[in-house]
Amino acid sequence: MIYSHEVEKMCPVAQGVCHGAAPIPEEAKWVQAKEIKDISGLTHGVGWCAPQQGACKLTLNVKDGVIQEALVETLGCSGMTHSAAMAAEILPGRTILEALNTDLVCDAINTAMRELFLQIVYGRTQSAFSEEGLPIGAGLEDLGKGLRSQVGTMYGTLKKGPRYLEMAEGYVTGIALDAEDQIIGYQYVNLGKMTDFIKKGDDPTTAYEKAKGQYGRVADAVKIIDPREE
Repeated sequence: MIYSHEVEKMCPVAQGVCHGAAPIPEEAKWVQAKEIKDISGLTHGVGWCAPQQGACKLTLNVKDGVIQEALVETLGCSGMTHSAAMAAEILPGRTILEALNTDLVCDAINTAMRELFLQIVYGRTQSAFSEEGLPIGAGLEDLGKGLRSQVGTMYGTLKKGPRYLEMAEGYVTGIALDAEDQIIGYQYVNLGKMTDFIKKGDDPTTAYEKAKGQYGRVADAVKIIDPREE
């Protein structure tokens, strides 16, 4: 190690206070994290690309500094889905420091990794007070039974008003309106369930009917419009 001339001339003074790193909560333990292997937990990070036309939600389950599970969800950019596919292969098995310094193909995923790193090294995790942490596979719980991302897509204009396009329940097929043309409910088809029905042998028409549902006061509607066509 090289010291400047000014430092070399200084007389030594003992360091008195040294209480170590502030402990952070990790899997129901208080840990003074000094090395990457001291970090464990499941947490999330959200990132965006430079033009902010797309975003990524990244979920990692880390044990002893090593990524054991990765869930990469993207929105708003078709190319980002392919980047997410690569990131899902890259991340498991790397330490969180390696992952932070690895090109995860897309700005949004890289930014999500940065934000997640800040969360986890400060102890801000979903498993902070869970004994032994969360099991590998816990990341899938965010997706629900159909293992599909929870996405909401709404659109509106001053002239024509709002349109519900996609809800957590599924693809919106109809918006229920009252006598004043205000939305009082909607109809939808759950594409995940529909696909599962088809895989089990149902014909597409039957699967479609079985996967349909509605929410709100649809029965009281004066009219129901197709949000994509009307």
